Amino acid sequence: MKKTSRREFIITGAAAIAFSATIFRAAQGLLTQGGQYLGLNLTRPIERAPLPPASTSIDPVAHALNRLTFGPVAGDYERVSKMGVAAFIEEQLDPGKMDDGLCDRVTARFCDLWGEPLGEHYEEDDDSLPPILRRVTTLRAIYSRRQLFEVMCEFWSDHFNIDPGKGDCRWSKPSDDRDVIRKNALGNFRDMLRASALSPAMLWYLDGQANSLRKTDDKPNENYARELMELHTLGVHGGYTQQDVMEVARCLTGWSLFSKREAKLGKVIKPRVFLSGAAKGMPFTDRGGVFFDGEHHDNGPKRVLGHDIPAGLGKDDIDRVIDIVAFHPNTARFLATKLCKRFIADEPSAASVEAVAKSFSDSKGDIKTVLRTIFSTPEYAASAGVKIKRPFHFVVSAIRAVNASTDADKPVMQFLEKMGQAPFRYPTPDGYPLEAEHWHTTLLWRWKFALALANNRIAGTRIERAKLLRQLGGDSALMATVLNRKPTADESDAFLKSGDGLALLLASPGFQRC
Repeated sequence: MKKTSRREFIITGAAAIAFSATIFRAAQGLLTQGGQYLGLNLTRPIERAPLPPASTSIDPVAHALNRLTFGPVAGDYERVSKMGVAAFIEEQLDPGKMDDGLCDRVTARFCDLWGEPLGEHYEEDDDSLPPILRRVTTLRAIYSRRQLFEVMCEFWSDHFNIDPGKGDCRWSKPSDDRDVIRKNALGNFRDMLRASALSPAMLWYLDGQANSLRKTDDKPNENYARELMELHTLGVHGGYTQQDVMEVARCLTGWSLFSKREAKLGKVIKPRVFLSGAAKGMPFTDRGGVFFDGEHHDNGPKRVLGHDIPAGLGKDDIDRVIDIVAFHPNTARFLATKLCKRFIADEPSAASVEAVAKSFSDSKGDIKTVLRTIFSTPEYAASAGVKIKRPFHFVVSAIRAVNASTDADKPVMQFLEKMGQAPFRYPTPDGYPLEAEHWHTTLLWRWKFALALANNRIAGTRIERAKLLRQLGGDSALMATVLNRKPTADESDAFLKSGDGLALLLASPGFQRC
């Protein structure tokens, strides 16, 4: 286990109480009073004191709960101990079979909006959808039993990052989250890659909708083609050239969408091929609808990464490109490295990366198969406690650990913004970094959040602290439940003597590592 530096301990440990006078006071949001939110009781029932971890180190059960979820809730350790880690992994890899009633009730008020066709989203105010998307994402991470699914949704959202602040992305990103990320998070990478390539939000964000040849001397827009290879598949050192970028951009010409502005101007499009909207041969007026205009496509021969693509394929050029980059060995290696960073260590071993890359290639990008390979590597088993939680993971795990009720509204989001990781707020296509070095400057705000959470100073979020202590069976059980292991003698001593033991526990290095 990696040792905690003195600087980290000082900032996140007992000395941090000195900062309590400057605690961040969140703005008023939709209040949660007595564990109620919109008439729902969101405090998870604890029918009897669950057995907490009994080991002073992170055992395999605790390790699986730390890595495969956004943090365990009371009773998770006992449940997974009884069913076994292997069965828990398979349960999480089959989320559709899990009852997720509490999460469904929490997010029910947003269901109608999320199920609407993309065109209906354009009826919303300019800035109304991104905050709802951030809020629903946070509520799902906190309340869902399908934890590995939510973890993978976060992973792929970063991998295919889209900033909703650009153009029509503010209306189209929710459907991208539904139809690209959540639909394919535990499915097949090739399917997700193609869905992303023709996502209205991605077409807007990386200028795919502007990649059109209208005159013989027009040059294609290379923005998406470059990010497709650099960020989504092969990686920055993946062996492609500038010529490959240009050839991929040529393959992707002609794909566009019907923007909100065009709809307001009364524009009508009659494309030859479309993905949504009007019936074939009818005028196309569906806002956000994606279509292919063969008249503005470069239909000549191309050569991508050593593969010849013959002339005359039209819209099928995109599938040739997707197959070439999705099944390239460097894509397998690039994605294996990122996944190992998420689930094993910031600097995973070459052996683990190669094993996972082989699994990716052999399974043709089956994400469940790849995850099983990761969780079976010796390095994963030996990596307990070496990773530092990113801010979103930290905040969600803290709320889950103390069985808090929350509406995940503005006060919670303001803390995440101060820590630098509010969902869907990263401005560039590479997404939030995985490595711990990027998050060291967030430690002070982590402590402020821990202190505010422990003392019910976050509007809309509440802990029934005395009840929780009674239900778990006392201080020792509370510490073991929060840390997912028995506390050390120093941790117990600090908890009992600090005057605010729960806040100190949540801000401690032991809790911030997973």
